[in-house]
Amino acid sequence: MMKFIYTILLLSLCIICIKPSFGQLNSIHKKEIIKLIKANKEKLNNVDQLVVAINNNDSANKAIVIALEKVNKKWKIKLGPVQASIGRTGFALPGEKIEGDGKSPTGIFDLGQLYTYEASVKTSLPYIQTNSEDKWIDDPNHENYNTHIRGNTTAKSFEHLKLSSIDYKYCMVIEYNTHPVVKGKGSAIFFHLATPNYDPTAGCVAIQESDMDQILLWLDPNKQKAILMGNKNHLQ
Repeated sequence: MMKFIYTILLLSLCIICIKPSFGQLNSIHKKEIIKLIKANKEKLNNVDQLVVAINNNDSANKAIVIALEKVNKKWKIKLGPVQASIGRTGFALPGEKIEGDGKSPTGIFDLGQLYTYEASVKTSLPYIQTNSEDKWIDDPNHENYNTHIRGNTTAKSFEHLKLSSIDYKYCMVIEYNTHPVVKGKGSAIFFHLATPNYDPTAGCVAIQESDMDQILLWLDPNKQKAILMGNKNHLQ
């Protein structure tokens, strides 16, 4: 009898400890997502695959991420929710993101080029393998501000795209302030990997590697991809 009880307790502990890579959306989250999609229907008209990164508090540096796909003109939730890190000072108000404020921008932005440390990635997306020469310029006064370069630069400030940390192992450009680039409006906004403790970012959106693996498998190079991000109260 004691052995049976011990087995049941052990199984219970295992069930409690197992954390699925992607959770289940509750009815409140589903209603919020549907409301956001409807409020931004026109802006999302040409988007086929959508990553949503939202929270309820402007200054919070955490968010949830959900992935959706348009099927027969209807949005279907494909993955999520999962936890994400955002800028250390939260989401900027719409149109108010500036260089160095530690905020993630608010709005709808295309998902662009994927950079990676790896020679091979399980994705159908095109990608660029980075090395020590790859940089992203964040000097607002430089001609290459908010763009990628490989090689030497005269910029006074830039980010390396290959780090000693895991952060940019998978790093996709969030096309904020890219077309056109506006001096001082913010740079190097990426969708990348979070640290194990979900440390805040400098303005990016970051998720765990296991979650990113699933996102990269899901994204289709032949479909228009975007991210809708911000405090949900400012996206409606």
